[in-house]
Amino acid sequence: MTEENAMSGGGLGLELPGNVRDFTERLPGVIFQFHRGLDGHMHFPYLAGNGTSLPGIDRDALGQDARHMLDRLYDDDYPKLMAAIERSARWRVPIATKFRIRLAHGRTRWVALRAQPEDAQSGVLWYGLMIDITEQMVEEARLRRLSDTDDLTGLANRRKLMVRLAEEISRCNRHGSPLSLMLIDLDHFKRVNDTWGHLQGDQVLIELARLCRKLLREEDTIARLGGEEFAVVLPATPLVRSLPLAERLRHRIGEHPFGIEPGQITVSIGLAEYRPGEPRDVLIERADRCLYAAKHQGRNRVES
Repeated sequence: MTEENAMSGGGLGLELPGNVRDFTERLPGVIFQFHRGLDGHMHFPYLAGNGTSLPGIDRDALGQDARHMLDRLYDDDYPKLMAAIERSARWRVPIATKFRIRLAHGRTRWVALRAQPEDAQSGVLWYGLMIDITEQMVEEARLRRLSDTDDLTGLANRRKLMVRLAEEISRCNRHGSPLSLMLIDLDHFKRVNDTWGHLQGDQVLIELARLCRKLLREEDTIARLGGEEFAVVLPATPLVRSLPLAERLRHRIGEHPFGIEPGQITVSIGLAEYRPGEPRDVLIERADRCLYAAKHQGRNRVES
């Protein structure tokens, strides 16, 4: 199919004067017609804009068969787009969605799509706009990471921990799976700052975070709650299994040098297992009481 035929779309497309075509070809996105026939066949009778020059995407091929693009969608994005098309075709409501598309050379782009349907003699015809929103999605992901991440250690922050804990509690209540919460507090951390300085104190916190990550499972979530206090969410883990893990953490932290005199850094740990139906704050309070007990009974110990 030639570009002129793609634009005319066999009676479905747009007939545009040359100067208008020149204008549309300079648009930063893609304006299009998308047609789904009564037999389910889909194609783009009309495409214009500089977004049509994406590597690996053949505009002429799309004029024949939309699968040339649809087959490049991510597996979890494809059914969402198909459902949006079906809903729009059935109820004649606009499509408003976004998806990721794989391009040549391993590249990926995020695309936002808006389209308005109308009846056509041979099916449904949409008039729409597609815009590359990759930079926007990357920036949003960066801001989410910032809002969920502790600046110093790179761990999850208190906000992220609370969200994660709520998710795991919901899963426990649905499936009856166990869950444990661990609270970790560095012993006499003020003395570390006063003796070796705050920069060294920060380095201790960074090294502690790195050490805990190595010892914990991928599905566990460790967060810095603030200061020298940390928390670990342990999914699918009863108290009988979290106790040996807590003791292993305590022992490894106690023998780690941390760039200062050996044995100067120890931790107290409080553990609690979730009781089905209890509020999140009650679980945190029970773990906190155990942490307080560990501190009160001499520090450098685990209480549950």
